[in-house]
Amino acid sequence: MIALLQRVTEAAVHVDGDLVGRIGAGLLVLLGVERGDSERETDRLLERVLGYRVFDDEQGRMNRSLLDVGGGLLVVSQFTLAAETRRGTRPGFSTAAAPDEGRRLYERFLAGARARVREVGTGSFGAHMRVSLVNDGPVTFSLRVAPYGTPAAAAESD
Repeated sequence: MIALLQRVTEAAVHVDGDLVGRIGAGLLVLLGVERGDSERETDRLLERVLGYRVFDDEQGRMNRSLLDVGGGLLVVSQFTLAAETRRGTRPGFSTAAAPDEGRRLYERFLAGARARVREVGTGSFGAHMRVSLVNDGPVTFSLRVAPYGTPAAAAESD
C-alpha cells in the first residue's frame, strides 16, 4: 500500500464541478492500494501517516506529526500509484488491487482516520477528480507498506 503525503496549507477535491472534500492546513494523502494488501497493511500505513513527523517544531525542524499539530487530512484514492512503470512508456496496472478490494481498504483507512483526526476530507473513489492544493514547503513524501510475508515487508522491518 502506498501513500503520497503532501504537507499543505489547504487542499480540495472536486468531482463534476462539485466540492466533495476540503481541508485547511494538514496533509493531502494520495492512497494507492496494491494487489495483496490487507487490513494489516492498511492499519500500518495509517499509523505511519498519522505519526510521520513532517511539521515544524519550535526550532523549525520537522519533528511534529499530524496528530501533534491537529491538522486536517484529505485522503484521495489514486490507483495509479500502484502502476508498474519499470519498463516501456505506458504504465501497467496488474499490480493494483481490484476495484472492490481497493475500495474496501480505502474505506477502512478512512474509518481509522476519522476515529483519530478532527478534520478528514475525501475524494470520491473511482471518480475523475480535480485535486487542488497549496503545498507547504514544498514537503512531499512517499510511504509504502508491503504486504506481510513479502521480501519488501521483511526489509521494512529491519
